[in-house]
Order: sequence, then structure tokens, then C-alpha cells
Amino acid sequence: MVPCYNEEENVIQMHDALTELFRTKLEAYDYEFLFIDNKSTDRTRELLRGICEKDQKTKAIFNMKNFGQFNSPYYGITQTSGDCTIPVCCDFQDPLELIPMMIQKWEEGNKVICMVKTSSKESSLMYFLRGVYYKLIHAMSNVDQIQQFTGFGLYDRSFVEVLRQLKDPTPFIRGIVAEYAPDHLEIAYEQPQRKAGRTHNNFFTLFDAAMLSFTSYTKGGLRLATFGGFAISALSFLVALIYLILKILYWDRFGAGSAPILIGVFFFGGLQMFFVGLLGEYIMSVNTRVINRPLVIEEERLNFKEDK
Repeated sequence: MVPCYNEEENVIQMHDALTELFRTKLEAYDYEFLFIDNKSTDRTRELLRGICEKDQKTKAIFNMKNFGQFNSPYYGITQTSGDCTIPVCCDFQDPLELIPMMIQKWEEGNKVICMVKTSSKESSLMYFLRGVYYKLIHAMSNVDQIQQFTGFGLYDRSFVEVLRQLKDPTPFIRGIVAEYAPDHLEIAYEQPQRKAGRTHNNFFTLFDAAMLSFTSYTKGGLRLATFGGFAISALSFLVALIYLILKILYWDRFGAGSAPILIGVFFFGGLQMFFVGLLGEYIMSVNTRVINRPLVIEEERLNFKEDK
């Protein structure tokens, strides 16, 4: 299963590389390739149409609009029909040469296999920040999170069926695997750079990913607001009491001064805004789930049986 968004430089090479892999190293297995396009604005869909016309083992789903970096791949996994499903990024950052090893481990009885990055050829700063983020989520979550796991791995059909039944409108596959596949197998690998094109991640998409995992799998934000609010209230009372005593004892010095009050107002006002924003992230996450919108709305699908 290959999720795509503006991958015109990679989509044909990805199809050819997967075909060659199964022709030379996995010839004993039947297979299908499913590309799900998240409303690309380049020639990705045009190229996928050409691939599907030439190769009946390749399927494609075209989304009606861009449904985000989590919904589209998750939906793609649930639309596969094989005995197992292997999602891979179209930018070649998920090494295809690891697929035979994953299939071997699956044949040995492992239902879910998670490929975990122990190093990466991406920015060293970005890799470090990701590591800090995973450690923070791991420490605050009531579910043992899988550090440096992006979703690349192998999922047995039985686990894919679990994903179909969850009906989560904002699925976070990394947390779901950690929660519902506790006996998964972890295998380390080094993540290469993109083969072509440029990444579509930016500060906002990364922040969205962080907040989704934070609000879905931790109570830390709510607890921080509770304890922080209590601490601020106690501190405010203490400051007020001290300032009152100083006013009484040293009226000439503190009688006309307003600086401490202004500093306190701005300081505590800023903290209140922070906690209101944090609580808003939780409320927004709850609201999205209550609305229960569909994961993806399809515009078109190619080479599925119902199309014939």
C-alpha cells in the first residue's frame, strides 16, 4: 500500500521497483499494489492511470480532496485484500529491500512487524527532536508508545480487520499499533533520504501530528493544567499576601508602586492563555471524534473488482 501526494517523480519508479522485487525475490507470492492518492496537484494521477492500464495487479484510489497525512494511509490499509499488508512511502524512505525479511518474520508467526528507525540520513536536528518527542510521549502515555516508528511495517490480515472495526475518524496508526498489537516485533533500520522530490512536512503538519498523539494517548496536558492552575493559584495568593504585608509595613516605598501588579497580571495572563490553548487541543480532538466524519471520500478507484 503506497500513499501518494505530489509524487510524480517517484510513482513510476516505485511501481517498477516493487514489481522487480516480487519478480526476483518474492516470486512465490501473489500480490497487489494499492496506490492511494491524496488529491495530488501534479501529474501523479495521470501517471497512476497509465500504470493501472498496463498492470492489472495495481489498484488506485483517488481521494476527493486532501484528507491529511494520517487518514489517507490508514484508509488505504483498510482497503487492501491480501493476507498481509505492507505500507511504504512513495519517496523511497522506507527501504524496499527489507520487505523479504518482514515477510519471512511474518511466516514465522509474527502478526505485526514494526520497522523502527535507529538512525536517519535526514537532518540530525530533526532526528534529535523526534527522539525527544517520542521519549516525552512514551513517558506521559498510558500506552507504551513505539519510539521512532512511522507506520512502516507489516500488518497481518487479522490486524487489518481490527483497524477496519475501530472507526476512528482521526486515526493515529503509530499509537493504534502500540495499543492493539502489544506483541508486535520491532526491527531496527536506517532511514535513507528521499529519492526525489521534496518533503511535504512542515512545522504545521509536524505540530498536528504531535498534538494528535498527545491528545489521543496522554492525560499529561489535562494533568498539567490541573496542577499548574493549582500552583499558580497558590503562588498568586502568596504574592498577594506578601505584597499586602509590605504595603502595611513600608507604605512610603510600596504605596504608589504598580510594577509588581502589572508584572503579575501579564505573567499569569500568559500562563492562562497557554493552558486554555492546551485544553482547546483536547476539546478539538474530542469534537472531531464526536462529529465522526468519514476517513476518506473517494472520487475514483481503478482496477478493483467492482469496476469490472
